Amino acid sequence: METFEHYLDKYAELAIRVGLNVQKDQTVVIMTPISCADFVRKLTKKAYDAGAKDVVIDWDDDEVKALRLKHAPESTLREYPMWRANGLEEMAKNGAAFLQIYAPNSDLLKDVDPERVAISSKTAATAREGFLNYMRNNKVSWLMVSYPTAEWSAKVFPNLGEAERIHKLWEQIFKLTRVDKEDPVAAWNQHIKTLTDKQNMLNSKKYKQLHFKAEGTDLYIELAPKHQWVAAGSETESGTFFIPNIPTEEVFTMPAKTGTNGTVRSTLPLSYQGSLIDRFTLTFENGKVIEATAEVGQEVLNKMLDMDEGARYLGEVALVPFDSPISNSGLIYYNTLFDENASCHIALGNSYPFTIEGGTAMSAEELAQNGFNKSLIHVDFMIGSADMEIDGLSDDGSREPLFRKGNWV
Repeated sequence: METFEHYLDKYAELAIRVGLNVQKDQTVVIMTPISCADFVRKLTKKAYDAGAKDVVIDWDDDEVKALRLKHAPESTLREYPMWRANGLEEMAKNGAAFLQIYAPNSDLLKDVDPERVAISSKTAATAREGFLNYMRNNKVSWLMVSYPTAEWSAKVFPNLGEAERIHKLWEQIFKLTRVDKEDPVAAWNQHIKTLTDKQNMLNSKKYKQLHFKAEGTDLYIELAPKHQWVAAGSETESGTFFIPNIPTEEVFTMPAKTGTNGTVRSTLPLSYQGSLIDRFTLTFENGKVIEATAEVGQEVLNKMLDMDEGARYLGEVALVPFDSPISNSGLIYYNTLFDENASCHIALGNSYPFTIEGGTAMSAEELAQNGFNKSLIHVDFMIGSADMEIDGLSDDGSREPLFRKGNWV
C-alpha cells in the first residue's frame, strides 16, 4: 500500500512537470499561504529537479490579512505595495512560471465590513492588472492547485476531528487529481484527449447561442462571433504546454459581452474573498446583471457586482457534465477550483483573450469589437445540476441538444 508521502510526492511532481511544465533555466514563482510551507518546500525541490534556475516564494497569511482588513485605517486599504506588483510583472516579462496554492477559508472575513473588503480587493486588482494580463493572455505558464488546511477541511467535513478531516480531504485531492493512479501522467494524457475531443466537437459546430434550462434557470448566452472552445491545457507564446488548473473537467469559451438574457440560479456555494455567497439568482438583460438576490451574502454579492462596469457582464461560459469525478464525490468543497469542475459554470467579469480566434494579438479596441468584457474580477460560479438541459442554437435558428439531465447527450 502506497504511503501518504508517496502520493504527496506524486502530487508535487504532477504540479511541476505536467501542470506548470517547468523548463530548464526558468524562474518559478510560488504564491502561497504560510500554512502550506511543507508542501512549498517539496514543490521547490521538484522545480529545481526539473531545471528551474530559481524558485521565488511569495508568502501570504490569511490571519494577518484579516487583521489588516478589520483594524487598519481605511486610507491604507486604498494603497498597494507597488514593489510587489511590479516585481511579479517583471518576473512574468522575463518568462517566469507561476504556481498558486489555493486554500480558501470561506468564513475568514464573515465579520468584516464588506465595503472594506471591496476597497482592498479593488486596490489590489488594479495594482496587479499588468501582471494578471500575462496570465490572462497565456504569455506565461501558470497553475492553481489546492492544499488542505484546518479551516478548509472543517467546511468540507465539519463533523470530523481535525486530523481525520485533513486526511480525508487529502484522499479526495489525490483521487480527483488522478494522483492515486499507477501512472498519473498517462491518466492525465487520456483525460486531456477526452476533453480535447469535446472541444473540437464544439468548435466544429460554431453555435451562435447556448440555452440553459433547469429549475430556477432559463438563460440564453450568445457566444462571441470568433469564439473558440478551450479545454484542459494551453500553450504559452513560446510554445510551452501547461494545464492552468488541477483538477479540471471543463470545456469553456467566451460569451459576447452584451448577448446574455434571462435568469440563472446558482447550484453550489461561492467562496469569494473570504466570504460565502449562496443560493443566489441573477437576471441578465443585454448582457448586464440587472437584478441579483442571495439568501446568504447579499451585501458581498452587491459589492462584487459593483467592483467596476464589467463586473455585471459575463467573461466565460463552461460546460462540465454532472456525471464527473468531483460531482460524484457527493461533497461540496467550498473551493471554486474544485466546485467549478463539478458543475457547468459561468464567470462574471474579465474575459480570456485566448478564447477567441487571434485574441491574444488583438488591441483592446479590437477585443471590445469582438465581444470581450474587461473587468478587474473574474469570478466563476456554479449553475449545473442533475436536471440541466443545454441546447446549441445555430445562426439559422436551428437547435441541437448538448446536455440532458446534466450530462452530454
